[in-house]
Amino acid sequence: MGTEIERKFLLRSDAWRDEAHDAQRFVQGYLSRGDATAVRVRIAGASAELNIKHSIDGVHRLEYEYPLPLDDARELIEKVALRPLIDKTRHYVRRGGHLWEIDEFHGDNAGLIVAEIELDTADDEFERPDWLGDEVSTDARYYNSNLSRHPYSTW
Repeated sequence: MGTEIERKFLLRSDAWRDEAHDAQRFVQGYLSRGDATAVRVRIAGASAELNIKHSIDGVHRLEYEYPLPLDDARELIEKVALRPLIDKTRHYVRRGGHLWEIDEFHGDNAGLIVAEIELDTADDEFERPDWLGDEVSTDARYYNSNLSRHPYSTW
């Protein structure tokens, strides 16, 4: 069992783009998405995984990840996953000893960009770059599972 401690923020500018050192495209589909628990299949390049997350309080989540054969993942996304799918590019920015993952959404969630940081404890100190905006860690609208149910374009 793993516990993920993640804080999520909106962005106030695109200045982070100058700091991004890598990026990867993700397509993910949810097999199940409840208020607190979601099961998803994610394809990133030539790899795939099955992921189960259970939100405790918006910042703390139980998280389980398992490798999945790519062909199985493609079939699950095509034939089983709920619609719409989540399609995003994840940009990586290293700042102040932490790795920021900045998700730029496409498709039905185009226009939404969210920065996430994983921490060892919820109250860990971290550098807050000038491009960082309001925190939305406990706002369920920004959970990927909810974005697949209520896309940003419908807000």
